[in-house]
Amino acid sequence: MYQKSIVHYVTKVCVDILFYIGIICCILIPFSSSILLKYFNATDRAALFIKVVLEASGLCSVYIMWQLKVIFKTLMDGNPFIHANVGALRKIAMSCLVISLIYVLKLIVMPTISTVVIIAIFVIACLLCLTLKDLFKQSIYYKDENDLTV
Repeated sequence: MYQKSIVHYVTKVCVDILFYIGIICCILIPFSSSILLKYFNATDRAALFIKVVLEASGLCSVYIMWQLKVIFKTLMDGNPFIHANVGALRKIAMSCLVISLIYVLKLIVMPTISTVVIIAIFVIACLLCLTLKDLFKQSIYYKDENDLTV
């Protein structure tokens, strides 16, 4: 029997909060020229490039949070080992890969150490999600096989 714990609820609330904060941040990025110019000490052209990078990676991050919300819904319903979660994990992995590619482009144009760290984090997250996807797929196979024998 599946038991819901307080950790599940707290994590779900955190995912929900981060999802909405991400949406707000993505909406505010086009209006951040003065902050970008001051923080990065950049020209208008560089600020535009930074805005494009932040907006693209922000949208991918919001999409990741959306997929996590989908996974948590199935977890809270008590049946996380379904094919929809395998697809969600694959989509999360691809979004992580897109973010890392965005920052590879940024590394070429504006190299910083933090960009290298971001690339490494999202490549590792991509590999982790692909591994979890295969794990979920295998567990679904075992679950279906077990359901058929009972």
